[in-house]
Order: sequence, then structure tokens, then C-alpha cells
Amino acid sequence: MIADGIRFRPADLSDAEPLAAAYRRNRAHLRPWDPVRPESFFTAEGQLARLRGMLAERDAGRSAHWVLDEPGGGGGRVLGSVNLNNVALGPFCSADLGYWIDAGYTGRGLASGAVDEVCRIARDELGLHRVAAGTLLDNAASQRVLAKCGFEPFGTAPRYLHINGEWRDHRLFQRILHERSPF
Repeated sequence: MIADGIRFRPADLSDAEPLAAAYRRNRAHLRPWDPVRPESFFTAEGQLARLRGMLAERDAGRSAHWVLDEPGGGGGRVLGSVNLNNVALGPFCSADLGYWIDAGYTGRGLASGAVDEVCRIARDELGLHRVAAGTLLDNAASQRVLAKCGFEPFGTAPRYLHINGEWRDHRLFQRILHERSPF
């Protein structure tokens, strides 16, 4: 549990319809922060295909994916997701963090709780040294979450990601998880 009875758990194939519903419900809320999405993204079939790809990447050790939900019948209502992508081991021992929270649940500490838990997993279970994240320059809410969770800014990347139809500058953050040798 992250807060207020909200579960934090690994994503699985049964999340296809709840994720599709969550993305439809949050379409306007996420639009400024997301890439342009095809209509199929907002369907259960589109999410099932996406989940299959994500879980294959997880099984290969290149990513990890979680959802936040309210327990209940049919898998519960998805209220957000968190992921680690581009997991690299060896001397780098790093991954990239992404997350979002349902518009009706922001400001309740869910993002901070989930990000802290992912960093714990990254350190204790995956053995990662560092987790990085990027935000749009004007995404103050996400920057507050990262600062609260111990991330430090380390630069700005011009035209870093294609978000909401344009190449957008991002502020880059990192959290150093430990100083152990990777070998």
C-alpha cells in the first residue's frame, strides 16, 4: 500500500482494460506531458499489446512496470503507473523513471510514495546505482515530487522528447541510490 488503501503492484496483462479506462479518463490531464497517442492506445486491445511489450522488456531485464490501483472487483481502478526503462547494468547501473497519477488523485502523496518505493526496489532488488528522470521545464508538480524523493537536477536537455506534438526541452534529475561497486 502506498497511501489511503492504494495498492502499488507489478503491472500484468489483466491491467489492459483498467489502464485503457484510466488513460481515457485522464486524456486531457496527461496530454501536456505525453507524446501524441494513436486512438488504439486508449483501447483495451491497445493496452494489451503495450503490456505484452512492456512485460517482454521486463522479462529481458530492461525495464520494470507497476500500477497504482484501488483494490476491488475486476482488478481494481488504475490510478497511475510507474516504470523504469532503459535499465543498464555493468559500470552504469542506471535506469530512467517515468510516472503519472490520475487527475483526481494528485496532491495526495501517491507519486512521492510510488517513486520512493521504485527507488528502493531499484537499489535493493535491481542493484542500480542511479535513477534518472526528466520533466518538461514547466512541470513544477513533477519537479516537486522528484525533489521530495531526493532527486537532484543535473542539467537541461534541449528538444529532448517529442511531447504533445513538439520537441520539448526537459530538466534532468537523478538520484544516487548507493556507492557500492557494480562488480
